[in-house]
Amino acid sequence: MDNTSSITVFTMSGLSGIGKYGIPLFVATLLCYCLIWVANVTIIVTIIMDRNLHEPMYIFICNLCINALFVTAGFYPKFLIDLLSSAHVISKVGCLLQGFVIHGFLGADYSILLLMAFDRYVAICRPLVYHSIMTRQRVSVLIFFAWFIPLKLIAIGSITTSNERLCGSHIPKIYCINYLVNRIACAPSIAALVVPAVNYTFFVCQLLAIVWSYIHIIKTCVHSKENRVKFMKTCLPHLICLIIFFASVCFDLMYVRFGSDSVSDSVKNFMAIEFLIVPPLSNPFIYGLKMTKIRNRLLQSFRLNLK
Repeated sequence: MDNTSSITVFTMSGLSGIGKYGIPLFVATLLCYCLIWVANVTIIVTIIMDRNLHEPMYIFICNLCINALFVTAGFYPKFLIDLLSSAHVISKVGCLLQGFVIHGFLGADYSILLLMAFDRYVAICRPLVYHSIMTRQRVSVLIFFAWFIPLKLIAIGSITTSNERLCGSHIPKIYCINYLVNRIACAPSIAALVVPAVNYTFFVCQLLAIVWSYIHIIKTCVHSKENRVKFMKTCLPHLICLIIFFASVCFDLMYVRFGSDSVSDSVKNFMAIEFLIVPPLSNPFIYGLKMTKIRNRLLQSFRLNLK
């Protein structure tokens, strides 16, 4: 049992069956990675450069795109290397860091989506006090805590996982998450069980707050044509992105917890990386096409570049 404390490298089996498809998958993944960066950076730069977009709603969208770049930088480079490599390994430190980035992305995304739901709730349900509530100082504080609290909770979970005594070195996935590392622990500590439970409770409460906000928004919009128009222009893109994000995460979460060994590797891999592809790629396109101010600004920039 003394060897359990000396495990410093993990093996990953998620890509063991790609064989001759390694090169095509590498090219497709690289194109997807580049497209995610171009799309998100375009939205970020557009919002930063246009002072007319320096409003709470667009600032939150900017942070959502920054978070997408955060997680893709923590996943895609290693994944691209693995696609061209015959040995799919990762160091313990690298595994914990990747788990922190992926979990941190999920936590920060939920927090930012909650702020966006709260912003729309105030704008539609309490429009007369919107500017007094959503001040620049308050928005800055909300954004700070939207990043700080989830990342702190995830950091505590990662530190707890790093202290676990391991009896294995195999990760049955194409990337690392704390839950899988805890599964190979010899005897998970109480902290390894309590900390994730606290984190899940926090994020579930956030989800319930988002649902509560949209229930009140929809109730308000039913009785007002003006609010229905505002809902279609500003809330609908948020709601679509929220549903896509939640559905993508649920696919992987449900499989991690209740998955079957009879499922093929290709299906496992698709379910594993769906939330790392779909939300980061769909969010900038949805907001760029559906948000009128962003779309007009992008079209204006495009026309100027053609001249």
